[in-house]
Amino acid sequence: MTKKRWIALISALGVVIAAAVTTAAVANRGSSHAEDDSPLLVASSTTPPTVHRTTTTHATTTTVDLAKLPHPDPPPPDPYAPSPIIEIGAVEIPKISLLHSVFEGITLTVIDHGPGHWPGSALPCQLGNAVFPGHRVTHTHPFLDLDLLSPGDQVIFHMPGKKCIYKVTGTQIVKPTDLFVTDPTPTPTFTLIACNPKHSAAQRIVVKGSLVSVVRVKT
Repeated sequence: MTKKRWIALISALGVVIAAAVTTAAVANRGSSHAEDDSPLLVASSTTPPTVHRTTTTHATTTTVDLAKLPHPDPPPPDPYAPSPIIEIGAVEIPKISLLHSVFEGITLTVIDHGPGHWPGSALPCQLGNAVFPGHRVTHTHPFLDLDLLSPGDQVIFHMPGKKCIYKVTGTQIVKPTDLFVTDPTPTPTFTLIACNPKHSAAQRIVVKGSLVSVVRVKT
């Protein structure tokens, strides 16, 4: 075989190998990127359906029908789907020197800009569970230091015309399929979600809190 034919053969093989590598990278993009970078919870095929319960608070003898509270939408089927970037307020956590805009939606195209409000869940100050997943170590990494929060620490949501002041009630580590942390609550609460441990998406760190007060502000 002549030298020119050898060069042509090697060039052709190079093109085939490059195409194969590119195809594999594209095929793996969603799974590998989501594994490394996504703070989202995901549905499990074995997750039982949510049961709507009626909760009675004996201290105030008030009955709350959870079925009538805001319920979070299912996780997005495509976490990379294009989504509008709509800023709805800001979250402030003095303990970790955080003040960051929050946005509507939980696709990664939204969360890459900052914590996203889980559609269907309660908004801050509302009755129910206001759910916000956010990045921990990538992009603007707003939830980098969630593990430093303790019960009693303040979390403040700045919303149009009001400040929603909460206190942390606890932190837990859950599996990525533990959607129960987004369930509605009979009182105004919040749930912050990020990857755990840092630089891994093997688990989720979940910080929860309850509403202390609402302060009206001029807009």
